[in-house]
Order: sequence, then C-alpha cells, then structure tokens
Amino acid sequence: MRANALLLPFLLAFALPAVADERAATPEADPLVRAQLEALDYGFEVDEDGDFKLLFDLEEGRSQLAYVISTTEEYGALQVREVWSPAYRSDDGDFPAALANRLLQASHTGKLGAWVRQDDIAVLVVKVPASATGAELDAAINYAIHVADEMEVELTGGKDAF
Repeated sequence: MRANALLLPFLLAFALPAVADERAATPEADPLVRAQLEALDYGFEVDEDGDFKLLFDLEEGRSQLAYVISTTEEYGALQVREVWSPAYRSDDGDFPAALANRLLQASHTGKLGAWVRQDDIAVLVVKVPASATGAELDAAINYAIHVADEMEVELTGGKDAF
C-alpha cells in the first residue's frame, strides 16, 4: 500500500502536464465573434477547432452551412478572419478540370472571397478584417451562404448536401 502512495505523486507529475498541454492545444472560440453572432441572433455551435458552425434555412426549403473561423491570419499590418461556406464534395477526391475552371471563373467575377479546395470539398472563403463589426461579419456570412448555395445548385443539379 505504501508503494502505491509513493508512486501516485510520480505518476501525477507526468499525467497533469499532459492534461494541461492538451487543454492549451485546444483552440478557444473567439469571444468577439461569439458576441457578434449572439447579437445577430444566429444559432451556432462551436466545433473542436474552436470555430463557429452555423446552419441557415434558405429559400425553397434549402439550407446552407457556414463557418466563422476563430483564429485569424496576419500579413504585415493586415489581420483577417475567414468565413467559409461549402458547395461541392467530390465523390473520388478529385475535381474535374471543367469544375475547377468554373470555380476559378467564379472567383474572378465574385464580389467577395474566392473558391478553394479543402480536401475533397469546394469552399467559398470570404476574408474580412479581424476587427469587422457585427454588421460587416453579417454581410460576409450572408454573401458566403448565398453564393455557395447558388454554386451548389449549379454544380450538383440542385442537390442540397450543405
């Protein structure tokens, strides 16, 4: 019994830092974004990356998914946050050339954001200043979900996977 009592502090010395490191490695949801989404009365959940996942009901019974990414990106004096909305998932992990070219075309003519490939999914990514107001974030989210849903209709023949 005494040997176990001596062993416990030794084991805790190694186990507790691992737990603390795991907590430190789990990203926190950005409190500014949380407050803005709550003020906009948007329902959301926070995913394992600390990002905000939102699901919107659109016209004609359609829905559209969006993510507001908690972490921000910096380049020089610029700091931006990303709003993502998916539109297409490849069955085999590959994007046919015609589809990839269509997304490039749409990136060129769109008002905000650009189409990117995230693994097997085509995602519209809109970058806004990290200091964006609630109204600016709302505009970016609305733009992303409507443009992504239109592209989903076009590319899938009307399916509603996202």
